[in-house]
Amino acid sequence: MTTIDTILIANRGEIAVRVARTLRRMGIRTVAVYSDADADARHVREADTAVRLGPASARESYLDIDKVIAAAKATGAQGIHPGYGFLSENSEFATACAAAGIAFLGPPAKAIEVMGDKIAAKAAVSAFGVPVVPGISRPGLTDEDLIAGAPDVGFPVLVKPSAGGGGKGMRLVERAEDLPAALISARREAASSFGDDTLFLERFVLRPRHIEVQILADGHGNVIHLGERECSLQRRHQKVIEEAPSPLLDEQTRARIGEAACNTARSVDYSGAGTVEFIVSADSPDEFFFMEMNTRLQVEHPVTEMVTGLDLVEWQVRVAAGEALTLSQNDIQLTGHAIEARVYAEDPGRGFLPTGGTVVGLREPTGPGIRVDSGLAVGTEVGSNYDPMLSKVVAYGPDRSTALRSLDRALADTAVLGVVTNIEFARFLLADNDVRAGNLDTGLLDRRVEDFVAAEASDEALIAAAAIAWLDVWQAAGQDIWGTPSGWRVGAHAPFHCRLASGGRTAHVSINGTLDAATVVVDDGMPRTLRAVATENSVDVVLDDRRETMTFARSGSATWVSNPRGTWRVDRIAEPSVRENEAHSGDAEILSPMPGSIIAIGTTTGSAVTAGSAIVVVEAMKMEHTLTTPIDGTVELTVAVGDQVRVDQILARIVPTDPEQDQP
Repeated sequence: MTTIDTILIANRGEIAVRVARTLRRMGIRTVAVYSDADADARHVREADTAVRLGPASARESYLDIDKVIAAAKATGAQGIHPGYGFLSENSEFATACAAAGIAFLGPPAKAIEVMGDKIAAKAAVSAFGVPVVPGISRPGLTDEDLIAGAPDVGFPVLVKPSAGGGGKGMRLVERAEDLPAALISARREAASSFGDDTLFLERFVLRPRHIEVQILADGHGNVIHLGERECSLQRRHQKVIEEAPSPLLDEQTRARIGEAACNTARSVDYSGAGTVEFIVSADSPDEFFFMEMNTRLQVEHPVTEMVTGLDLVEWQVRVAAGEALTLSQNDIQLTGHAIEARVYAEDPGRGFLPTGGTVVGLREPTGPGIRVDSGLAVGTEVGSNYDPMLSKVVAYGPDRSTALRSLDRALADTAVLGVVTNIEFARFLLADNDVRAGNLDTGLLDRRVEDFVAAEASDEALIAAAAIAWLDVWQAAGQDIWGTPSGWRVGAHAPFHCRLASGGRTAHVSINGTLDAATVVVDDGMPRTLRAVATENSVDVVLDDRRETMTFARSGSATWVSNPRGTWRVDRIAEPSVRENEAHSGDAEILSPMPGSIIAIGTTTGSAVTAGSAIVVVEAMKMEHTLTTPIDGTVELTVAVGDQVRVDQILARIVPTDPEQDQP
């Protein structure tokens, strides 16, 4: 047995906060590490001690093995918990921990190495009788090999990187003619994400469901499974909503897939917590195929914890200390239902592009059956250096329908002011008839995207923002009768008025009267009675005797307001001038839709391009985004490969082709 009383958490954000929570309960001292971008992050403030690793770049901080090991030695940590992402599935890191005499809260390096190579993993599990998806998966496959072998696999095919997961480098290809371009893009993204561009092909299972099984194993040969999770609601192979147990499986299939997961662990002498992912056809739920094994704690582990009553982080510590499992398979009972929604910094209304900003206000739900794993706090800076996931909201109920309703209420009570998130889209999904019925597959979310329309700021939201500005004027005026915005003046009343913009909506709001008796008009609408009272972070707006409380926060010249129907940024803008309303034409500017870095440029300054041609590729939060020209013309580039760019920065200008220049 190994004594572990201090553990370094080699991660950041919500997972670092979540791991520390269990360690504190166990009486274990916690050590946080951080980059310059995270110097004041929540996980740093809540740890017993913290060590700076380096600059914001993950390669110079969270991914630097030597720096992490040095931090553990300097703080006397006997163990390192890697969380997920970063070094969690890096066999070199596990080996370095062992060499330094530090317990790695994960499996042996050999298990990570085998399961980290998707080709080797399929060979290993096949030897233990675990079914695998048909495909081409041998080392050293060239693009020519993959193109030649694809017809035998059968289209559609899935291009997958051997060295990683999470959707990075993965491409669904439905036609042979699209495969060469997909391979080029997949290799580039795989190399960028994992440092390895090895690819293989798998047959794409029609109407696939993504079901994964949680396993626990110790160093004494004991392996059990903790049931399955349904993870089919995903976009770009990134999960959005997960639940346990799956509404698809019956008890017989659950036992079979659980045993297959245990055999997968046995194939590599696994120890610790891990997840085995399977693809299951919605049309043949009793048939499943091995996809991959994640040799770490999964993002969605809370739903398993809630239906089993077990703490997976605690068991990771106990196994790393050399303890044997005290649980048998018969001890594991799945009780009730749990559903989790991931909160991402992304804008569903703009094609799910990554967002960012400073968290200026925060509301997170509480109550029976509600769990929030979050790394957020007021003041948190959300940038483009790391993964866009901010937190997870989890709801538990005695049955699936209760859990669904509970999660929806919890999301309605969640607001991240200062950063645009996907919360509204998650609630849209939960209301979908197929989702409510459990008729899921991995393509469902993408099919529903076109039906989603972000809620426009309501009159009430705009009035709340205007009322906050109006109250500011009253407070600033104090007892100065001439400074109070009562609307009184010689001759006629002069109301307080402002022009506001939120998303695609612009409106003029006028308030006339005193704090005790005022009227408000939005654009040319009917006057409504108004009374408003603001506290530090909320405002009570009473309109025509109907009260509504809204959370609000200021961010520079903008005001963020939130209620259970949504969260909006409201900007106070100048009244329009004639010039602003005049139609104009000219060069087309290609703007960066998110903060990120330029990783590829498809043309040169002075080149002629046609509409739809790829101009630049921006990488943000581990995802590539190709920007094209909307018109024919000549290119003028304003950036180069490697440049860091901000949102709405001009990346290129396209001077339109003169339609008369080719005339004789």
